[in-house]
Amino acid sequence: MRLNLPTWLTLFRIFLLPVMVVTFYAPFRGASIAAAAVFMLAAITDWFDGYLARRFDQVSAFGAFLDPVADKLMVAVTLFLLVQNHPTALLAVTAAVIVGREIAVSALREWMAHVGERARVRVALLGKFKTAVQMVALVVLLLQHDSETLRLYHVGESLLVLAAVLTIWSGFAYVRAAWPVLGNGASVRDV
Repeated sequence: MRLNLPTWLTLFRIFLLPVMVVTFYAPFRGASIAAAAVFMLAAITDWFDGYLARRFDQVSAFGAFLDPVADKLMVAVTLFLLVQNHPTALLAVTAAVIVGREIAVSALREWMAHVGERARVRVALLGKFKTAVQMVALVVLLLQHDSETLRLYHVGESLLVLAAVLTIWSGFAYVRAAWPVLGNGASVRDV
């Protein structure tokens, strides 16, 4: 298997995760800015690898598999760091909703692909908007995680709650799109 540039960018995004974690805990002034910058770089590569894959017709099976894995890892690891650093019920529940939805939608997509209906659960505009709000919220929260004043922390927290609401909404949209297949009573052996 030959790796193309979009796939290398996805692998680079995965490589950035431990860099962000180490930076998040680093004991130097400005570590929060550095951690947020690493996260933003990863988010930019997420957009850029998809753009390149479509623009230059370099979509590959491995890249299509790896890209959502990298996305979910990036979001989950960041949420775990933030909840550990600021363990409030609101942040913990919000993180659980977001991670739980990601797991559920991934399982739904896998099932739909298994029964030949993956096209029913394609990423929609609502999902893209949810992702944008979520990324902005996570950047703001990373920037504020070790700040003494936490001026923007509540803005980031509010955006993350909005992202969780959008997460539930888009998750229901995926289930509604898949319902005709899920609700028809077919077993795995029938397909």
